[in-house]
Amino acid sequence: MNNMKTEAAVTDPDMRLIDAVATRRSVRGFLDREVPQEVLNRIFEIAQMAPSNCNVQPWKVYVASGKLKQELRQQMRESTANAVAPNPDYAYRGNFEGDYRVRQVDCAIALYSKMGIGKDDKEGRMRAVLRNFEFFDAPYIAFLGMDPEFGTTVAVDVGMFAQTLMLTMVAFGLHSCPMGTMRNYPDMVRAAFDIQDDTKILFGISFGYEDTSVPANATRTIRDDISANIIFKSS
Repeated sequence: MNNMKTEAAVTDPDMRLIDAVATRRSVRGFLDREVPQEVLNRIFEIAQMAPSNCNVQPWKVYVASGKLKQELRQQMRESTANAVAPNPDYAYRGNFEGDYRVRQVDCAIALYSKMGIGKDDKEGRMRAVLRNFEFFDAPYIAFLGMDPEFGTTVAVDVGMFAQTLMLTMVAFGLHSCPMGTMRNYPDMVRAAFDIQDDTKILFGISFGYEDTSVPANATRTIRDDISANIIFKSS
């Protein structure tokens, strides 16, 4: 009952949906600043309204902060630095081709140029990789998963929840970075949260208040004209 009163005291923002969509971007540098728990509760309460197949609400979300987050950060960073092979619950198709490859490369160039990393700077690229497993210094890291009995159709529902969550964060003045790399060491997540069921980890989201002094946060990418992806037809 007390939690309900606390959440009710949170004032919802006035930001329009279209502004949240336009403002959302992947932020890779955060302030060491906690978010009030009542604000977190409200954000996730709103995200819980995301659509899902037959309203099954398949997402499982595990949010680490404080000491637990630091322990996961150290474990994942050390494993990556020492080239410990990832053991993801779900395979990742990363060999993009054609226009998809062009967009991938353009995104990397935009990011690395802001970070001062050249094409042949192997050490710089490795530092950039490790930043993922440092959660970009975010005070929070969320791991999203689902029951392995669900297939790709329901995984789409988890994606819709994630988008709703990230847009809601923007409306409340937070930023985030969805991270496929957080699927690399799911056993660490299960151990950290004492997950006893069959939940498998799909990806993660680091989030918090943006540190605007981080060069990577000046990165901007562009979107193609809708004609590249959308087909309208009436007959």
